[in-house]
Amino acid sequence: MDPTRRLILAGLAGAGALAGGPALVRAAGSAYPFSLGVASGSPLPDSVILWTRILADPFDPAPAPAVAYPVRWEVAEDAAFGRIAARGSARAEPALAHSVHVDVRGLAPGRWYWYRFMLGAAVSPVGRTRTAPAPDAMPAMLKLAVASCQHWEFGSYAAHRHIAAAAPDLVAFLGDYIYEWGPLRRTHPPRAVRSDESFTLTQYRARYAQYKSDPDLQTAHHAAPWIVAWDDHEVANDYAAGRDERLAPDFLQRRANAYQAFYEHMPLRVAAPAGMRFADLRTIGHHAWGRLARFHLLDTRQYRSAQACQPPGRGGSTSTGPRRCPGLLDPSRSMLGQAQEDWLAAGLRASKARWNIIAQQTPMAQSSQTPIVRPDGGRFWTDGWDGYPMARARLFEALRHSGAANPVVLAGDVHTFYASELRTDFNRPASTRNPVVAAEFCGTSITSSSRPQARTLQYLDMNPHTKYGRSDKRGFMLMEISPARTTTHFLGLADVRDQKSTLATLASFALADGDPKIERL
Repeated sequence: MDPTRRLILAGLAGAGALAGGPALVRAAGSAYPFSLGVASGSPLPDSVILWTRILADPFDPAPAPAVAYPVRWEVAEDAAFGRIAARGSARAEPALAHSVHVDVRGLAPGRWYWYRFMLGAAVSPVGRTRTAPAPDAMPAMLKLAVASCQHWEFGSYAAHRHIAAAAPDLVAFLGDYIYEWGPLRRTHPPRAVRSDESFTLTQYRARYAQYKSDPDLQTAHHAAPWIVAWDDHEVANDYAAGRDERLAPDFLQRRANAYQAFYEHMPLRVAAPAGMRFADLRTIGHHAWGRLARFHLLDTRQYRSAQACQPPGRGGSTSTGPRRCPGLLDPSRSMLGQAQEDWLAAGLRASKARWNIIAQQTPMAQSSQTPIVRPDGGRFWTDGWDGYPMARARLFEALRHSGAANPVVLAGDVHTFYASELRTDFNRPASTRNPVVAAEFCGTSITSSSRPQARTLQYLDMNPHTKYGRSDKRGFMLMEISPARTTTHFLGLADVRDQKSTLATLASFALADGDPKIERL
């Protein structure tokens, strides 16, 4: 019996159970419907989002049957499900690739829960999740894992196994969860092959199914709730708002396809838009962890201005400087769009949290690729914040005038560990007139490759505000946030190609409450 037929029978079995009639017993050897595992995310003090997708074979390109599956779910106070805290049912609709998003309400703040889904006689893996602390609580500690950039063809997902083993309270994934290109293979091969680029909704769904089939990635999702943001490769390399590298006239439709697939595979606290209009999907949001921390989750793709001084006939990034490209200094250009800039400034002003975490995609610290010998000198990569220096200056001004305590910027995208001190003017010496605005920690990639370490050391010499850089290791960041201190560990794999790779601490840094300067431990 083929997997599609088995899933239909499993759905009928679940429908019988929900209707109160006799449930059909799933035949021995029938397709397991939870091949992509489960996930949770976007925790509130009384709520968490639970996710799964009904799919028998992650590598089967055949369209899913056009029937809805009645899926049951349970949340318990213990791993054995002896004390059920909540239960209910949801419909896995074909229009959303049989994905399920459940907003579980009425939970207690600041505690761990266990959850699972059922379809017919099939039971999903058990995931562990937790609610955020009560709004007036001051937790003693938040353990946060930060990850990004996991190109399937560049190595194993051993880093995710170590994320799960670290038992974080929360995982922040900052973009490039998938890459839009690469062959659909069951295993992680030793090298990348650029082929089979995604354009249609079916193709993006297949890419997510491929990635989410990985057992180590599933394990990390099962360990803790996630908050997630996208970057460019969830859609297309270096895209900016409605413009891609190809300057394709139908790019907005491609973007809508990619945004829908992202929604279908993430535990987002976002409702599917009316009429399934995914062309504009809002993912920005504030995530509070009691009075200890407030996350300001940004979107640096959907609303940005096009990159400055693009080569004739194509979009995307290049490397240039203000002397050759005066458009870099155009104050009308924005990385976030005016509405998001205003939203962030208002959120910072309103925040009463001890630590304000700006979670976004690409480093804010200036990173000149050549020595800067005059104020308008240097050469910069235009896809990152260096390509939007006036927008960055506005953000720093908003930070300075907001009164928000202890701003910390998190970044990914460039597949390199960086620890930097953000200043109003990166080209002037440190002084009381040029203070540190915030600390920034950039994580390396889960798998995606980077430049040689020798070149990164040259960058450090040319950019003294960046105190550490390591580009030859893959891994993630682990942060320990307490009321008095935040410690960030850069954790690197011994060998990204080895699924059993060990992990080591490459460097650790501390921030004291009230002092944005980075201390190397």
